[in-house]
Amino acid sequence: MPYFGAVALIDNKGLIVYEFCIMPSHLHLICEAKNGTVGNIMRDFKSYSAKQIIKEIQEHPQESRKEWLLYMFRFFANRHSHNAEFQFWQQNNHPISLESNKWIDEKTEYIWNNPVKAGIVDEPQHYIYSSANPFTELKTSR
Repeated sequence: MPYFGAVALIDNKGLIVYEFCIMPSHLHLICEAKNGTVGNIMRDFKSYSAKQIIKEIQEHPQESRKEWLLYMFRFFANRHSHNAEFQFWQQNNHPISLESNKWIDEKTEYIWNNPVKAGIVDEPQHYIYSSANPFTELKTSR
């Protein structure tokens, strides 16, 4: 899955990830940057992962939604002048400074419950692209 290569890219750029949830159209992280800024690292992550995911969609012979997905990515790219051909991720990041353990706990709960609220799973730990899942291949710095 392209996300895993993108996570390796994040690790190489010095992003320390404590909690995460990769949703179909967006990503939630509790993280900090060792070097540089979180915004620059996220820009690189979004660029790399979008290219890899779109490539997978284009090259996968059994992707039944290929034409529709590519049409939608092009449609949203045309709405923003600085996009090349496709828009996969949301344009902006929305960083929030977590100043206390209470805030961290609240945001962790929110992140973990995102796939439940979206109707993808019944329990947070069942979603494989989340730090709530103890068996995820993506590891955090907890």
